[in-house]
Amino acid sequence: MVEMRAMRWAVGTRRGLLPGWAAAVASLALVALVASAVLMGSAAWAIWADDGPATTAGPDPGPAPDPGPGPGPAPGPGPDPGPGPDPGSGSGSGSGSGSGEGDPPVPAVGRVWPVGVRPGVLRGWDPPATVYGPGHRGVDLGASPGAPVRSVAAGRVFFAGPVAGRGVVSVELTGTGNPPLRTTYEPVRASVKQGDEVAAGEVIGTVEATGTHCGGPCVHWGLLRGKTYLNPLLLLPPWLLNGPTRLLPVLGVPLP
Repeated sequence: MVEMRAMRWAVGTRRGLLPGWAAAVASLALVALVASAVLMGSAAWAIWADDGPATTAGPDPGPAPDPGPGPGPAPGPGPDPGPGPDPGSGSGSGSGSGSGEGDPPVPAVGRVWPVGVRPGVLRGWDPPATVYGPGHRGVDLGASPGAPVRSVAAGRVFFAGPVAGRGVVSVELTGTGNPPLRTTYEPVRASVKQGDEVAAGEVIGTVEATGTHCGGPCVHWGLLRGKTYLNPLLLLPPWLLNGPTRLLPVLGVPLP
């Protein structure tokens, strides 16, 4: 009996000790689990704090607007004034003198009138206001059909032949620059041909009866430098243009 009690006491004692040991082990495991959780939480916090929270990418706002040059525009160099006026040969609508600004002067190389001694000027030089505007690019001289037509100065025949049903003679004048001056005569039946050298006063043809440029018989006399029309009367020196000088008698002085 005594032995049975002793064994029960021993077993009971052991049975009483086992729950304490298990609790201790469970406590240790719980502590380890909590520690692990704390460590893992700390690591996760460190990672989250380093990378920052995840964000959803929105639409690209594009480049920032240009703030501009600031208050008030910067002073620029101003408008380009462009090239200055061309001092070339001018247009065909020059002044009454027949030459535009920058043109070389027309030399008075004429030695005779184209027709007669001093023919009447039926219509004078009237330059147009524009290149293609109305006007009179020459002078009309009264002349009878068949009257001889002379070159007013020495030169070379540039053209001789019909143009639009009328005979035309054109002469390049010697020593009048580059391009040289060129006289024209119409309506004229030419007696010279292109390339002929002519002297001042030499006959180059006769007045044609055809043509209604003047409303009657006449010679249209023109002058050009290149494509610019000029006043042909400038070719004549004053003594030829205005006629010879006459001495008037003085009262009380006998004539020689």
